[in-house]
Parts: sequence; structure tokens; C-alpha cells
Amino acid sequence: MIRLPDASGALRDYEPRCLPLELSAQGTPPTSRRILAAAHVVADPFGNTTPHGPASLDWEATLAFRRHLWAHGLGVAEAMDTAQRGAGLDWPAAARLIRRSATEARAVGGRVVCGAGTDQLAPPYGTLADVAAAYEEQLALIEGEGAQAVLMASRALAAVATGPDDYRELYGGLLRQTDRPVILHWLGTVFDPALEGYWGSRDPDAAMETLLGIVADHPAEVHGVKISLLDKERERALRRRLPAGVRCYTGDDFHYPELIEGDADGHSDALLGVFDPLGPLAAHATRLLDADDRQRFRALLDPTVALARHLFEPPTHCYRTGVVLLAWLAGHQRHFAMPGGQHAARTLPHLARAYELADGLGLFPDPPLAQNRMARLLAVHGVDR
Repeated sequence: MIRLPDASGALRDYEPRCLPLELSAQGTPPTSRRILAAAHVVADPFGNTTPHGPASLDWEATLAFRRHLWAHGLGVAEAMDTAQRGAGLDWPAAARLIRRSATEARAVGGRVVCGAGTDQLAPPYGTLADVAAAYEEQLALIEGEGAQAVLMASRALAAVATGPDDYRELYGGLLRQTDRPVILHWLGTVFDPALEGYWGSRDPDAAMETLLGIVADHPAEVHGVKISLLDKERERALRRRLPAGVRCYTGDDFHYPELIEGDADGHSDALLGVFDPLGPLAAHATRLLDADDRQRFRALLDPTVALARHLFEPPTHCYRTGVVLLAWLAGHQRHFAMPGGQHAARTLPHLARAYELADGLGLFPDPPLAQNRMARLLAVHGVDR
């Protein structure tokens, strides 16, 4: 038994689950869908975990978590927002992370895609040419490591672009010089308010037209589009209009079961932050789609949505705190500390509810360990056993 605080601070008794969900220890990658987990980074607890200065990482624990995802058949989306790009992880650390993850991926035969952004730049960001040069530097590093790039949405570009033509010019220039097809990323303001007006318009329909126009002009250079708007109907609309061979990667952490399952007009692949804690379960469920067992796929994945919605509740960008909490409770790291002080970004009742939901799903390989660690965290905050 453990006492958990609710949103008002009142304590209630909770009886933890005794056994984890039974899943295979490892598995091959699904074949019917491409599934990528955006992976978090593990802080060095004795290094800089404050909001000031560059992040210090525990490299072995960070890479071990990626090996865990690969072993279960997932691909890894590296150096994305889940890894705290622009929220504790600067470009020099991200560059080292990309190099080391790409090396690990080659060693184990795992798939890795890596985020290319413009976080070398600081406000007021400079000119469109400066933004392009920042993208080019990161793109060259990623492709030099033999990895596939995700062209992440850029705060700098959102700030300096004057309209859709600037987006067409910049993305067109980048796509003409890539060594292999890339993934374009449309990240909504629910994740980052600084991206207001991306693709040159605050009207999402107009923004979609610009994005689709860029893809149509460069279909051979675009492997896929990741859409993270938490708007399932807009994702379906985009998916229907992508050229043949261009994949749609859902970044919708609220509606992923139905979007991955698909409909008569097609399906989405996945590049999701919520698949960091859900990795083994998500891979197992998606392998059921390989056998066209949609009913069991949904039976496994639908119950996880309550946890996902909780982790990603507003302010949505704080979801990483719950993700790292669950990694600690599951035994993937020895502490609950984050770069940039982000372990303090959620309330104790929020974290307690995340524990309860994850435990109810059977996500913890060692439920007594998770219970003990949660009790220790509660005790630090004055909650007696």
C-alpha cells in the first residue's frame, strides 16, 4: 500500500499492481508500420542540473536506454524535443549525443533518425541565411554519421521569416543538398508557442498548403512528414494528400492508436514522445498489426491513452518530466533529475497520478522497485508512508 496525493493535496491509499504486463523480453521491428520513440536523456546527477549553463549527461545511462528501445524493436528518434532540445540540451551536447547514438545504432543494427535544428542561434537570430546555415551545419553532421535527419521546426525561422515564400526558399535549399530523404516536422504551438505562424501563416489550412507544396516540389527528397498538432482530423487530411511514397508520422500523443491503425485512406507511422515510456508495449502491439490483428492492437494500446493525456496535459512541453519519472521508476536510471531543472516542472500530485496510471498498465518491470522509489520521492516532499 502507498499513500498518494490528489490534486488538492489530500492523501488516499493505493494498492500497487503486483506483476508487470507480460511482454516478450525483446522483439523484431514491426513491418507494417515504422515506429520511432523520441528518447529522453539521462542527466548526470552530480553535474549541472540547474536552469543555468550547459547540461551534464550520464552518457552510459542515456545510451543504455536507447539500447533498451532497439532491443524491443523500436527505432529511436534522437536529439528531438523529448531529449530537451532547447530546454536544457544545447547544440554541442546534442551533437555529441547524435554522434554517440549513431555509433550505438550501427553496433546493434538499430534504426535512428536525428533532429536537425537551429539551436546554435540566439535571439534575435539574424537573417534567413543565418538560419539556413545553422540547419546546414546540423544536417551535415547527422548525414556524416550515416543517420537520417528530421528537419525540426525552428524558433529562429518562425521569428525571421516574413511569409510562405521564405519557408519555400529555405526548405527547398536544404532539400536540394540532402544526401538522403529527410523527415519534415510540423510542431504545433501547443508544444512550443514560439512556433506561432509556422509555414508562413497562423491559419493551419494555409500552413498545410505551404508544407504540401514544399513536399510536392521535392517528393524524392522527403521521406515523410511528422505532424504534431494533437489534431487527428488535420493529420488525416494531410496524410491523404501526401504524394505516394511519402510517409506520415504521427506525433499526436492523444490519438495515436486510431491514427496508427489507420482507415480506408491509409495509416500513420509513428514518431512519438509517449513511446519512450510505452516502448515495449507499443512495439508488441504494433507487431499485432503485422498479422492484421487490429482488435488486439487496440485492446493493448487504447488503455495507454489516459496516461498519455495525463503526461501531455498543459503546459504540454512539460511532458518530459513525467517521462523521466517513469524511466526512473522502471529502473532505467538511478535518479530522478533532469537537465535544466526540469524535474521540478510538474507538481507532486501530477507525478503521483503518472505513477498510478503507469502501474495500472503494468509498465514497471519491477513493481516493488517502482513503489519503493515513488514512496521515497513522496517522503522527500513530506508524505509519510
